Amino acid sequence: MRKHSIIFIGLDTHKEFIEVAYAEDGREQSPVHLGRVPSNKAQLRKLARQFESKYPQATLHFVYEAGPCGYWVYRFLTSLGHCCYVVAPSLIPKKPGERVKTDKRDALKLAQLIKNGDISPIYVPEPEDEAVRDLSRARETAMKDLKDAKYQLKAMLLRNNINCKINDNWSKQHLRWLTELVLPHPCQQIVLQEAIHTITERMKRLQRLDNELEYQVKLWRYYPVVKAVQAMRGVRLLVAVGVIAELGDLNRFDHPRKLMSYVGLVPSEHSSGGHRRQGAITKCGNSRARRLLVEGAHTYRYAANISTELQKRQESLSKEVVDIAWQAQLRLCRRYQRLMQRGKHYNVIVTAIAREMIAFIWAISREVVLSPVDPKQRLARMPA
Repeated sequence: MRKHSIIFIGLDTHKEFIEVAYAEDGREQSPVHLGRVPSNKAQLRKLARQFESKYPQATLHFVYEAGPCGYWVYRFLTSLGHCCYVVAPSLIPKKPGERVKTDKRDALKLAQLIKNGDISPIYVPEPEDEAVRDLSRARETAMKDLKDAKYQLKAMLLRNNINCKINDNWSKQHLRWLTELVLPHPCQQIVLQEAIHTITERMKRLQRLDNELEYQVKLWRYYPVVKAVQAMRGVRLLVAVGVIAELGDLNRFDHPRKLMSYVGLVPSEHSSGGHRRQGAITKCGNSRARRLLVEGAHTYRYAANISTELQKRQESLSKEVVDIAWQAQLRLCRRYQRLMQRGKHYNVIVTAIAREMIAFIWAISREVVLSPVDPKQRLARMPA
């Protein structure tokens, strides 16, 4: 019996089940479909033991596509001591003539691709990093829900030709004015009261998430990086937490151009022979991090300046970080004005500024030394 050194196992994960296929090492070995197992930890442990007993001297390499099921399969298999890879569905090569897609074929294809080395794994965040990312996304969702409720109430007032004389919208005075309104029909009055109640509850929800995010980020291992990147103009707490939570460890990129490409802010290109043709940005990678960077890039349309709020954010930072932030502000403000004078479209300019912003954020993150401090010890050092 031939001894195998590596067994490549493809997993097509779903909510209720996992389709399994495997391939032995060797060029002449084709992938074999094993079957379907329930999607739970007990069955995965049993599956791993079956392969260990069948190939006692081989190393098991599992692979599956990233999706809505998360990373629990990766973390469970690595905790058992096996190699596991998560791949991006958008980077899986597909033949032009393939018109049949089934779970069985997907599992066989994954096993063959990882065996041939035709696909690269993606970065998997730590559980703590994923938890902070979920909290940051929840805060953004709460903000969107609050805006939707406000739009619905304003649309109702517009339909009934009701104009507000208070300039400070959604303040306490504005909410009191809304409660004093009397609409023509009792049904409309009920809708108005429900809308006011919804807005009030969502404002409280947003405040709770803001407080929790501000508290939890101070216990996070990447808090020094979050604090350092706020030295840049247009990068406050929410933008800094969102970008770092979405991208994770920026030091895994050895050059800022790789990070620009990872975020999807580089232009697409289709060149052949002597012709070079560039198009819109690729929009690959994390869309939320890209959007946060574009939001921060709008602040560079003004002249370079250190505001009072920015000065307060830079007070406790090192000189190297502050110098990088000032260098970034000088360069990006000049670049914004040059592109405006050349007649570039506003969206093109902001995207170009966002692309260089992530490079300066990468440079600042390399100046921060992360110390392996236990969260309980960090909490004990926090002021009361």
